[in-house]
Amino acid sequence: MATKLTRRRLVQAAGAGAVAASAGPWIVREAMGADKIKVASIVDLSGGLDIYGKPMYNCINFAVEEMNKAGGLLGREIQLINYDPQSNIQLYTQYATEAATKERVDVVQGGITSASREAIRPILRRFQTLYFYNTLYEGGVCDRNIFCTGTTPGQTVAKLIPYIVKKWGKRAYTVAADYSYGQITAKWFKKFMQDSGGEVVASEFFPLDVTDFGPTLKKIQAAKPDFILSALVGGPHISFYRQWAAAGMNKTVPIAGNVGDGNEQIVLSPDESDGIHAAYGYFQEIKSPANEAFVKAYFRRFGDNAAPLHELAIMQYTGFQLWAEAVKKANTTDRIKVIEVLESGLSYDGPAGKSTIDAATHHNITDVYIGVVENHKFNVVEKFDQLPPSDTAAVCNLKKNPNDNQQYVIDVKI
Repeated sequence: MATKLTRRRLVQAAGAGAVAASAGPWIVREAMGADKIKVASIVDLSGGLDIYGKPMYNCINFAVEEMNKAGGLLGREIQLINYDPQSNIQLYTQYATEAATKERVDVVQGGITSASREAIRPILRRFQTLYFYNTLYEGGVCDRNIFCTGTTPGQTVAKLIPYIVKKWGKRAYTVAADYSYGQITAKWFKKFMQDSGGEVVASEFFPLDVTDFGPTLKKIQAAKPDFILSALVGGPHISFYRQWAAAGMNKTVPIAGNVGDGNEQIVLSPDESDGIHAAYGYFQEIKSPANEAFVKAYFRRFGDNAAPLHELAIMQYTGFQLWAEAVKKANTTDRIKVIEVLESGLSYDGPAGKSTIDAATHHNITDVYIGVVENHKFNVVEKFDQLPPSDTAAVCNLKKNPNDNQQYVIDVKI
């Protein structure tokens, strides 16, 4: 299946049940009762970030379908309202406002880039609408109204870099997206390289629409690093890996980083991607009964050519399940009561393993895996059990400061 997917097909592959993207929302309407529980999904289904958003939408759609078939939540139908912000920050703010005020949803599950999260987080807090951000990111968000289920550098980069330094050497060259995620992640790269006895010889940052990396490849060749650390983001940045392979650099300079969170290993050919290392809270290839059953059900629902699963998609599913379980235990959708249940150390065992909400940070305690790309798939070579969000925990304690409301730029000692 995977070897037959092109980028065009991947972008289009939301699955048989997913509706085509549009500027406005569409609503899952099924008769279960007039008093419905409303859930909003705000993820990019078009534009340069759709490689992340398609499987995220599939997973939340799947979760809602499953729960409605089982009788809904608190005996009420769940109404999924989906918005496609088209990789446009202005539309993120528009749709978040609409979800919170016009639709009066019970929870928003969405956002991909840190910029999109920070655009809608204050809106949802202002209108007291609970928010789940299910994307891996640079860490530091401290706000009682948000729960972050994606991994942070203290969980992933902290494990990946010692592994590859031991394997490849001590000199790295960083390429990263030019916004908060890339800039802050690059600092974590430097910290963990230094902690591992290595160094980052240079770092370069690129706007999300950049596709020409020729000058950078020349700089990398001149710097002669042992490997490349990547924090590139989005469809246009896939060009880096193609140009790196076309220049023959993949034969001598390996890559590690955030390759695979947008299914780049599917879009790229084996020659362009084989051997790339990554660390995430989920790989589709995890061998566990829960994951294998979920993967089978997912492709049965959306078809063999559905967009493959990655951490963002599974954490979108996980975020919904954590929220739903909290609603059940609270016996209400009341925001504060649901937050209190989540803060009790609520856990969910799913495809990624066990996910537990850390009360002090509202982040996810989760398993982390290291994978290596092999012929469009990841070979999972290491697993680390139940890692806490140590980076965010260093700056955020919502138990002591429940009114905190900011994203800290964590002081990375470099």
